[in-house]
This record gives sequence, C-alpha cells and structure tokens, in this order.
Amino acid sequence: MPEITLPDGAKRHFPTPVSGAEIAASIGPGLARAALAMRVDGELQDLSRLIEQDAAVTFITRRDEAALEMIRHDCAHVLAEAVQALFPGTQVTIGPAIENGFYYDFARNAPFTPEDFPAIEAKMREIIARNAPFARSVRPRDEAIAFFEAKGERFKAELIRDLPESETITFYSQGDWVDLCRGPHMRGTGDVGPAFKLMRVAGAYWRGDHRNPMLSRIYGTAWRDTAELTAYLHQLEEAEKRDHRRIGREMNLFHIQEEAVGSIFWHPHGWTLYRAVEAYMRRRLDAAAYQEVRTPQLVDRSLWERSGHWEKFREHMFIAIVEDEDKTLALKPMNCPCHVQIFNHGIRSYRDLPLRMAEFGACHRYEPSGALHGIMRVRAFTQDDAHIFCTQDQVATETAQFVALLADIYRDFGFESFRVKFSDRPERRAGSDETWDRAEGSLREACAMAGVDYELNPGEGAFYGPKLEFVLRDAIGRDWQCGTLQVDFILPERLDALYTAEDGTRRRPVMLHRAILGSFERFLGILIEQYAGRFPLWLAPVQVVVATIVSDADTYAETVAAALRRAGLRAETDTGREKINAKIRTHSLRHVPVLLVVGRREAEAGLVAVRRLGVEAQPIISLDEAVQTLATEATPPDLRSPSIG
Repeated sequence: MPEITLPDGAKRHFPTPVSGAEIAASIGPGLARAALAMRVDGELQDLSRLIEQDAAVTFITRRDEAALEMIRHDCAHVLAEAVQALFPGTQVTIGPAIENGFYYDFARNAPFTPEDFPAIEAKMREIIARNAPFARSVRPRDEAIAFFEAKGERFKAELIRDLPESETITFYSQGDWVDLCRGPHMRGTGDVGPAFKLMRVAGAYWRGDHRNPMLSRIYGTAWRDTAELTAYLHQLEEAEKRDHRRIGREMNLFHIQEEAVGSIFWHPHGWTLYRAVEAYMRRRLDAAAYQEVRTPQLVDRSLWERSGHWEKFREHMFIAIVEDEDKTLALKPMNCPCHVQIFNHGIRSYRDLPLRMAEFGACHRYEPSGALHGIMRVRAFTQDDAHIFCTQDQVATETAQFVALLADIYRDFGFESFRVKFSDRPERRAGSDETWDRAEGSLREACAMAGVDYELNPGEGAFYGPKLEFVLRDAIGRDWQCGTLQVDFILPERLDALYTAEDGTRRRPVMLHRAILGSFERFLGILIEQYAGRFPLWLAPVQVVVATIVSDADTYAETVAAALRRAGLRAETDTGREKINAKIRTHSLRHVPVLLVVGRREAEAGLVAVRRLGVEAQPIISLDEAVQTLATEATPPDLRSPSIG
C-alpha cells in the first residue's frame, strides 16, 4: 500500500501499485489534463510508471522547465519516425535534446538538405496530431540486439552491445515506430505541440570519431508554445544582424586568416576599440588599488608540474622545445602560477595583505578548429586577470568589493543585470575534502556578506577551488558567462607562498583568482553584438566624421576635425567628391555615431550640421558648441562628474 507524499505535504494512500496518471486523476481532472510527467523521489519518470513503495511525487506540467527538455526529446523521436517514413532505408542513430532544441543523426547514402524540411515537418505534424502514446518496454540484451539487426539498424545494435552488462535495455514505442531510449517521455506525441521548426543540417561522425562513417544530422528547435518559438526565431534573426564577424567586416575592425588560426589581426579601428576598453579597465583597477604586473609568455614545464596545470591542462598547452638546453617550455594558458612567483619574490608581511596583483595577460590555449568562433573563441587571447593574496578573514570583504566593482563596470558597458552561479567541487580535483570544505565555506560566507544571490552549479568548480561565475544578459536576451571569482587554498601551498603573520609565524595566503571581462577578445565580440556596432560615443572607434557638401568646405572640414581632436575626440574627414547622401549612407554602414556636415554656408559662419546615427533631425550649431557637447558626451563613464551622469 504505497503512501504518496505531494509537494504541499499532503499524503494519499493506494491499495495497490499506482501510476502517476492515476495519482494525478485522483487529485483532480485539471491536473490529469496538465500533467506530462512526474518526479518520484526526485527522479524524472513517465506518468505510466507504477509506484510500488512510499514515495514523494511532484508532477511536471508544460510550464515547468523540465517540460521543455522533454518536449525537445520527444520531438527528436517524432523527427526520426517522420524521416524513416519518408526516406525508407535510412538508419537512426542518436537524437538528444540540446540547448534550445534537439538533433537526430541519420545514416543514409545521400545527406539531407534544407529542401527536405517542408516534407519532414509536414509528416511530423501528422505524427503529433495522431497523438500515439509513448509506451515503455524492457527487453533482454540479446533480444534487443536481434530486434535492431533484423531491421538493418546496425548503429542501434552497436550501442546496445557497448552498454554495461548491468544496464537495463529500454525501448519506447509511439504506435508502430520503436526506438532504443532510456526515457522518460511525455504521455504521447501530441504533447510535443506545434511549436517546433527544423533549422539546419550538418555532417557528424558516428560517435564523434573521424574514422567512423559520416552521418547526416538534422537540427531543430522546439518550445512550449508558438509565442516562445516566435520569440526564439526573432532572437536568431537579431543575432544574425548583430553577428560580430559581419559587423567587424563592415567596420573594418579585424580579420582572421588560415596562417594564424585562432589569432586575430586587429585593424586600426578595431585596435582603437580594444585600447579604449583596456584604458578604461586599467583606470578602474588603479582606482581599486590593484598593482599591475607583466609575466613571461614562455615558462618551463617544471612550474606547470608544480602548480598541477601540467596534469590537468597539458592537452590545451602549446609547447616549445629548446633543444640545446634540453628544456620544454609552455606558452602560458593562464597567469596564476606566474603571479605566485612575484608574490614569492621577497618576504611578505601580513601588512602587505590584501595584495591585489593584476595583469592584462596574453595567454594561449589549444582549441580544436571546429570550436573556434570569430573573436569569441580563439587560441590567443588576453585576460583581464588578477589575483588577490589575502588572509582567510579577508576573503569575504575582498569578495564584496570585487562584486561591487564588477557590477559597476558591467553597468558602464551597458549591462544592467547579471546572474551568479556557485560552482562547487568537481569530481577531479586537487586537495583534501577538508580543504574544499574551508574554501566553499569561505565563499558562501563571502556571498552572504556581499548580498550575492546565486544558483548552485554542482561539480563545476576549478580543480583547485570553488568559484562564482557571473553571467551577463545582452540586449536580445542571450546569456554570456564572463567574470569569475575563485577561492584557492591549494596553489599557494603547491607553490610555497608564505607571509609573516602578526605573531611572527609563517602562513599560507588565500589566493582569489578573479576576472571581470574574462578575455578581451570575447568581451569585445559580446560588446559588438550587444550594440550591433552602434557603440556609445565613448567606445566608438571613429566618434565623428566631418563630411563636406562642396569642395569649397574642405579646408574648414580639416579645421573642424582638428578642433575635435584637440578636445580628445577620434575624428576623421570625408572630403571625397561623392554627394552628401552617399557619404551619409557610407558612414551609417560603418556605424559612425556622429556626422558633422559642412558646406559653404557652415564654413563662412563657423557652424556645423549635426547628424546622429539613426536620427533624421540635423540641427545646425556653432563649432564651439559641437566640440564641447561631443567632448562631454565622449567622456568615459569613470571620468565623468556626477552632474554629467
């Protein structure tokens, strides 16, 4: 007689084993209609599963986050059935739910193309309308293998052979179509709903191994309702318009080429943007009492072995062999061991702590070529890296100050909010459980003191300590993980960092690894997409272009540009022979924020016509007023007086 405990604490008793569907119906017809699945003692299960013992049960409805992954998983099964119905002889392999959607890999002689999508989607809608129930069954291993081999499904048979002997082999059917699957699933294909769309095709090697056959992968997206689908498709459309690679070409900011895979060629305007961000960050760090340092690019492997990075990170390091010295050097993938070397140079006192050591450190990490993405995922990058050496008692205060600094910097760049994830001990880690208990306890205490609300991110800490991850949300709702704060008791011990305490004893400092932007390259890519290239004036690579209507105004245009430059503005002139409307179009495509238009009349009177990007109005004001107004507006946020805002 199982006793079922519901989320509100209510208990229901049943005389025999009971399914989730029966429990939902006993509560009320509304829940019976809405429930898609259930959690039994925390485990997600089909509603058809029988509960034989006492259990706590929670029902999953369409509005729950868990429902979204199930919709996508079930949609992958519907896709696979539709493909095999339309293209006989196609073998199915695997089809998981992924972020924002799902995919399914198929084996067939000819790859799919987007032209196949309308027919496949139409067949999927038929299957959803049929609303065949998902039915779970368990089969012996040999019988399961024989079943798929009889159907010519060699990939499924191979999957089963490779499963552990202890694994339960489960099948799910939807009408006559059957697939190998652990589940769980919703009630039937009708629960998928109409809010799905096939997106693209790609090649994928079976099991990710290039020695295996190439499969045809169909990607799709699926959502709870058509409003969510429409919003997502709009976000994709906006993301395409904002793609930093396209805007980078339009604004002539950078390029990447095969001779330097994963590295960036910064053009003058792109490097101007980079330097504006770097100068801002340097001023903020100086004001926060950080000491800037510079450490070597090439460091002997012995240091990486002592720090533990050689064991944990070797596959991501670029190596240089110095044959005449019989040495192995590594291009540094991070800065932390080098900062400990500076800390260790000389005798440190408790009076020196906290010591905040910052570096705009050039780092190199091997990323597979398929993972590279414009300037957002590269092999050569610069971190706004810093390490705070402090006592355990100072961790909370330093964390609170760091979070306040980070929040203020993000606001200056146009990001009003962020989320925080608390990543605790990973499975593979250095140090004892006692050390991790201290580190995690210190970080939790620091969050409480700083008033930081966080969501738990289990098992995702660094190998040497727990961390906070700061996630930005951009103008079109995408999340970007940028800043981090990591509490490290282990590296100071491994690299023998010590300071003299007030009582004269030698003690280990705590090391806080922290970054705000993460990498300059990635953050600049995010900024480009955040603003779609239309930067606020203080960040714009070219802030003002002075464009002439007639050649008689060429000399005056140079005078205007010179006055702007003296006021600290980044100004260019356009004295070409094109008509003014053509010049306006050209500089609008380059996303220049301000165009000062001058002709014969403006030259004679010392005036300029001010045309701002995306604004039709064109007020005519004096040159002095224009210079003063634009210089004030172009002042970086950290240098503005309170009255400027």
